[in-house]
Amino acid sequence: MAAPLFFSRATFRPQPLAWCWTGTYMAASKIRRHGTSARDATTPPAAAVKHKYSPHATQSARLASLKSAKQFSEFLTDNFNRQHDYLRISVTERCNLRCLYCMPEEGVALSPPAHLLTTAEIVYLSSMFVSQGVTKIRLTGGEPTIRKDIIPMMQEIGGLRRYGLRELCITSNGISLYRKLDSMAEAGLTGVNLSLDTLDPFQFQIMTRRKGFEAVMKSIDRILEMNKLGAGIKLKINCVIMRGLNDKEIIPFVEIGREKSLEVRFIEYMPFDGNKWSQGKMFSYQEMLAVIREKYPTLERVPGHKNDTSKIYHIPGFEGRVGFITSMTDNFCGTCNRLRITSDGNLKVCLFGNAEVSLRDLIRKPNNGQPINHEAMDMLYGSDFGQMTPRMDGNSKFSNDMQRELLEVIGAAVKRKKAKHAGMGELENMKNRPMILIDERERPVRDMKIYLTKRFRYPATSPIPSSPTRIPAFLVSLEALPSSRIRFHSTNSRGPKRSQGMMEGQSMVSLPSTSDADLPHLTPSRTVHMTQIDEKPIAKRLATAICIVSFSNLTPYKLLSSGDLVKKGDVFSVARIAGIMAAKMTADIVPLCHPGIGITGVEVEVKLLPPPAPSEAEQRFACGSMHITSTVTCLGRTGVEMEALTATVAAALTVYDMCKAVDKGMVIGEAKVIEKIGGRSGHWLHGQKHNSNNPDPGSDNTGDVEN
Repeated sequence: MAAPLFFSRATFRPQPLAWCWTGTYMAASKIRRHGTSARDATTPPAAAVKHKYSPHATQSARLASLKSAKQFSEFLTDNFNRQHDYLRISVTERCNLRCLYCMPEEGVALSPPAHLLTTAEIVYLSSMFVSQGVTKIRLTGGEPTIRKDIIPMMQEIGGLRRYGLRELCITSNGISLYRKLDSMAEAGLTGVNLSLDTLDPFQFQIMTRRKGFEAVMKSIDRILEMNKLGAGIKLKINCVIMRGLNDKEIIPFVEIGREKSLEVRFIEYMPFDGNKWSQGKMFSYQEMLAVIREKYPTLERVPGHKNDTSKIYHIPGFEGRVGFITSMTDNFCGTCNRLRITSDGNLKVCLFGNAEVSLRDLIRKPNNGQPINHEAMDMLYGSDFGQMTPRMDGNSKFSNDMQRELLEVIGAAVKRKKAKHAGMGELENMKNRPMILIDERERPVRDMKIYLTKRFRYPATSPIPSSPTRIPAFLVSLEALPSSRIRFHSTNSRGPKRSQGMMEGQSMVSLPSTSDADLPHLTPSRTVHMTQIDEKPIAKRLATAICIVSFSNLTPYKLLSSGDLVKKGDVFSVARIAGIMAAKMTADIVPLCHPGIGITGVEVEVKLLPPPAPSEAEQRFACGSMHITSTVTCLGRTGVEMEALTATVAAALTVYDMCKAVDKGMVIGEAKVIEKIGGRSGHWLHGQKHNSNNPDPGSDNTGDVEN
């Protein structure tokens, strides 16, 4: 019996040729249905072969195709001759994960449902861009698979392949993807970018604040299984590498591709509003490359397409490939061919740009600004709503006024796209939407992200214009707009900050900031305050602290030393991650600690020690113990002793929490700083006599207390 050509959700069954996107599928379809060879299925009659494949006929065919080729749309070509044939559409702001680097801890304010694009509007915009030369569309989020009508939407967009669309892709976290893959493949899915930042199920839960590792692996396995049956879905795994968190997993991720045909892409950690980015957390492309080459020195570069976002490498003998997305250290702006539409209908010509323009408002203008469903779209624009629109350049005629205005606004936005985005030093201090409100994890940025659309927030007393302005909003300067019309996408922003400087003639009304000579966390009048550190030099600082958890019976030691997981999971990994996270949150826990001190590294060691020999045993360690050591470094104006202590104590508390089911008598103690570098004390070691007058270049006057 012939193998099935394709598959459905319930059973495997042959599918119509119309679903076959590639020549391979077409040939396979004919072979399986008619029992002929691939050559027989595609070879023309003998009488036609001589004419069709003669040099003269081939040359004539090429000339004819060149003469009939359509010029790429002027509306999608910028001033640097970059042709934008790749469109990314965010279909939702919602997500079923809460990844640390994506979602701010306080969450994000989601747009009202009426502000988001409907399926009919998304399909209309897709058809408009395809008519102008877009050949690839990627659906992103949020998490696109949680949109209820994602399958019908993909079916409609997939129908645009008869008008020039070649690729329909999706970016997903994989949690619910495996349940919808069959239907998506039938709709024309050609590629999946799946976000996965750890291969440890317990660390996955910490990094995403949710469970679901097994579901993600099901999605990966299902795609690979479908590809063995001929689905041809390109699978790429996106992994954001963060120093001190998952940089130890680079090699395990590479080794996924030993026997699996996929591409693992390592992404440099990038700044977004609310994700607490710092340069110290970023693990650069060159560092990743060095880690891989240390184990696999035969790693070699693979030539790529000029528009590729990633640098591709391959290890001889491996099925898969390795990619690096280097937005922070080596941008690829010169060949950028991407445009983005946010879920609320704004066009972004560059993630690193500082303005957007609303396409949604233009589409809805004939519908009095209300959302447009399929029925309304048919009434307003016809049953095809734009799918048959011919490609146009700046001199072409338009089929209707809406098409003219929409393409003029798109063209004006594209023409204002800059040659390249800001550098890493500028991005760190810029503002932008949180990543969850833009699209996927590929190239986050921070810019002065003002939502300059044609639907500003008006005061309640101000009338809302009946129709949008004809001037694209991104052309309007910030100074020309009333503050009430400016929408900031940071959840904490309330508009531009006032100047900190004193105006001429103003009297000083601020509180005193001097500190007590002996205890700097007190003022001279002995009231509590946060020490001023702005006059201290920026220096490299280090602190190491320890803490001990002693067991009251032998059960915890036996379980942990045997390698068996306790009821709650891997104690060592979870405690280590808890320590790292706690170090970063110290300012939120200890009232007088300075926030944002620029931590550059956190290392936490969780070590199991056996019960000592009876002659050497202290009573409290007789049943074994867990020794926790943490080292925290920073490049800043104050030390990190509290961060180191917080890390060790948090790790110790995690050990207690995970083992208390078998030992409720554990004792946590001996928490102390054992080493400190930087500040007035220079290099300080616990228990050693120290000269407090040591002239250290990074010295401070915080009154270090020695034990």
